[in-house]
Amino acid sequence: MKPFGVDLVKDAQCKVRSIQPTFLEAQSRHKKYVEHKVGDMAFQTSENVLLKVSPMKGVMRFGKKGKRSKQYNCPFEVLECVGPVAYRLSFPPNLLGVRLIFHMSILKRYHCDKDYIIKCDSIVLDKDRQYEEKPIAILDRDVRKFRTKDIKFVKVQWKQCPVEEATWETKKDMLDKYPLLFPNCSPI
Repeated sequence: MKPFGVDLVKDAQCKVRSIQPTFLEAQSRHKKYVEHKVGDMAFQTSENVLLKVSPMKGVMRFGKKGKRSKQYNCPFEVLECVGPVAYRLSFPPNLLGVRLIFHMSILKRYHCDKDYIIKCDSIVLDKDRQYEEKPIAILDRDVRKFRTKDIKFVKVQWKQCPVEEATWETKKDMLDKYPLLFPNCSPI
């Protein structure tokens, strides 16, 4: 005979009681992992922090060798602590469309290391805190021989980077993604 009403509730409560210790153990393990990763990271008001952003170029270049994409945006001042793990930051006028409160896991204490910082004057972030690095110019061309293939490469200067940080990309990839850089070429 199938259980009805009170029997169903008692059965469900019994199952919840038997599963609850497992959930508490998993929650404790996860909390320990996060605390170890984050450490005693707490920011004071008027302290400068870096905001982690996701560059679109970094996503497109996944698996390719070359320079690392910059991961953090220029330092922002912490205006106030909103709860135990959230902070309100001050943004320049060109970034006012972005939300101002961020979780501490995407913030990093600011130490003056210019390799990982992007100047925020000309960056426009979308709602997912991403921006797209666009190429400005082709600086050089080269053909590299790999056993049986000749592959064409172009040296690309990116919008947010100086000339010294230009990267070598395959001509085919650049032609597919940015055909306007090659006015005399047709897509392959």
